[in-house]
Amino acid sequence: MSETSPASATANIGVVGLAVMGSNLARNLASREGNTVAVYNRSPERTTQLVEAHPEAGFVPAATIEDFAASLQRPRTAIIMVQAGAGTDAVIDQLCEAFEPGDIIVDGGNALYTDTIRREAAVRERGLHFVGAGISGGEEGALNGPSIMPGGPAESYETLGPILESIAARAPEDGSPCVTHVGTDGAGHFVKMVHNGIEYADMQLIAEAYDLLRRLGGLEPAQIADVFAEWNKGDLESYLIEITAEVLRHIDAETEKPIVDLIVDEAGMKGTGTWTVQTALSLGVPVSGIAEAVFARGVSGRTSQRQAVRETITAKPEAAPVSASFVEDVRQALYASKVIAYAQGFDLILAGAEEYNWAINPGAVAKIWRAGCIIRARFLNRIAEAYDRAPELDSLIADPYFAAEVAKGVDAWRRIVATAALSGVPAPVFGASLAYYDSLASDRLPAALVQGQRDFFGAHTYGRVDRAGKFHTDWSGDRREQQVSS
Repeated sequence: MSETSPASATANIGVVGLAVMGSNLARNLASREGNTVAVYNRSPERTTQLVEAHPEAGFVPAATIEDFAASLQRPRTAIIMVQAGAGTDAVIDQLCEAFEPGDIIVDGGNALYTDTIRREAAVRERGLHFVGAGISGGEEGALNGPSIMPGGPAESYETLGPILESIAARAPEDGSPCVTHVGTDGAGHFVKMVHNGIEYADMQLIAEAYDLLRRLGGLEPAQIADVFAEWNKGDLESYLIEITAEVLRHIDAETEKPIVDLIVDEAGMKGTGTWTVQTALSLGVPVSGIAEAVFARGVSGRTSQRQAVRETITAKPEAAPVSASFVEDVRQALYASKVIAYAQGFDLILAGAEEYNWAINPGAVAKIWRAGCIIRARFLNRIAEAYDRAPELDSLIADPYFAAEVAKGVDAWRRIVATAALSGVPAPVFGASLAYYDSLASDRLPAALVQGQRDFFGAHTYGRVDRAGKFHTDWSGDRREQQVSS
């Protein structure tokens, strides 16, 4: 380990990994008063390109990890922006060798939270601090101000917090930085994972709204763009609604057709949505809207299956008639379904907090999502207010404001789901979200029959509504009931 002289340690923050996200984050850091940024990339050419392209940033380039460490003031703080997986582990190991006890390593990539838990424990054993920080906002956010969700030890935030606050987006309502210490070890990456799961649902819902307006409402892309732009002035105001209007207005220069008609209808995914659903299953949290959004992307990629099924169908349903209020009905169904997506996401965040003993403040999470991140939206203020009013809120849908908002749109929501089904237009997230809402609102669910079936074939027992305890019926014998526990 090389010794660092005060004269050579000129940077207060460093970035490892200088692809687009890392480069933009380094530029953002360098543009803030008080920050001097050290930069390092495994390929020295990328470091040189960044430094030469942005001399105004005053970057401190390093050719080796040792030089990088030597350029940082103590406690050294480095943000890793490399591809999740083995590459991240390799960089962490290199930094642990070059750093000293008390130094801070920050993983700003989309790491699986269980990997972050493992890494934090391993780095802590070596006397260093490890912070898993979810960063949302894409390339533009990294450059101009993202939403940041750091986890890790609270003491590391004393050094890291002011730096992250200097580059984070600012909430338009009160100017507060969109960053907070989320919780210990993997909490930050867990919350970022759920953020991305909500993003999947939000994007799919908007796509379903577009599809309904086009296939059943008869609107062209430019007209739908106008509809979305108008919606963006009200309760549905959000970054995703805003960019949807822009995508729908864009005309391909060569063909003079709407670009949306030229894009292949296969949606990709990088894994965070899948992680969200897998985690929800393991924790027993229903996130049906998010799950259907993930499955919708999966179906879109099954091109051979889609073709095979289309060729077997000889009679397709005719489009059901739509009312004069159809566009407004779609708007109300979209808003109600978006509330469900966020409610399910926050349910998962709170379940994760309980499982891993994280002291996550859901209201604080809602506040840091108000700007910078992909799912930034007007009604995040309402979500923050809901959890401020009732920190132990059972469900976002039980909050008086959201309960009233969903109730106002539920009739339109039902009309849209029914019309889509009758017309053969897939609207899986609209439908799953409504089914979830109706399940929560039902006095009694058919789960009673499911439990009876489970007791029949597996002696899994059941509870009774009229007395305490667990019971089993001797289905293969005299069918007498016996109480098996009190």
